[in-house]
Amino acid sequence: MNAQCIMLCSGKGGTGKSTVSVLLGAALAQLGRKVLLVELDSGLRSVDIIAGVYGRTVYDIEDVLCGRCEGAKAIVPSPLYLGLSVISAPYEGGTVEAAPLGRLLTAMRPYFDFLLLDTAAGMGAPFTAAAAVADTALLVLTPDPVALRDGKIVADRLLHDRRPQNTVRLVMNRVTRESFGKGAAVADLDECIDTVGAQLLAVIPESAALQQCGARGAVPPPQDPAVAAGQAMARRLCGQRVPLTF
Repeated sequence: MNAQCIMLCSGKGGTGKSTVSVLLGAALAQLGRKVLLVELDSGLRSVDIIAGVYGRTVYDIEDVLCGRCEGAKAIVPSPLYLGLSVISAPYEGGTVEAAPLGRLLTAMRPYFDFLLLDTAAGMGAPFTAAAAVADTALLVLTPDPVALRDGKIVADRLLHDRRPQNTVRLVMNRVTRESFGKGAAVADLDECIDTVGAQLLAVIPESAALQQCGARGAVPPPQDPAVAAGQAMARRLCGQRVPLTF
């Protein structure tokens, strides 16, 4: 194996990036892929709860990057999703630098099919470090003007260093029918795509069940539309042709 490395990022906070990271990781694992999800958002840790590894973590990504432990010791298999493992962010403090993160991911690539990097919102150190090593970037945004404007800034930053256009993809999250139209702040999905300047990969509908299950570390119902959208996104990343519907 030689894992594909995917970073999930956003301009502003609150777009559901960590929830989407776990949703995607779980869907890839369901397809038989081995997935390592690395949380880089120091001080705002949440992936451990959503993925069900809360209370099982001994070492975090800061311990690994500063040399306090080997990467393998920080990996915790999710009890909810067979095939998904997690390295959590620290509860507070810590910095993420490109060089040690790159060394960790190089060491992990032979053992996984996908490495998912859940970055912090904005373009701070976790974003910069992830961008230096990721093969693909997924911009997780919500259908509102602020998120789209900030997403455009992030997309431009990612493409500035001659990254291929097709390696920056758009994931619209928490979408409802009321998100678009004459009475909404955004006209339609085409406006989202045109504003950000990235190809659309997935549309994930708003889901109370997904949010509630994530908050208590439970598996969302498989028939939930957001779960189905996450599974379709995973299949597209695996090279399958899956129609994009909303």
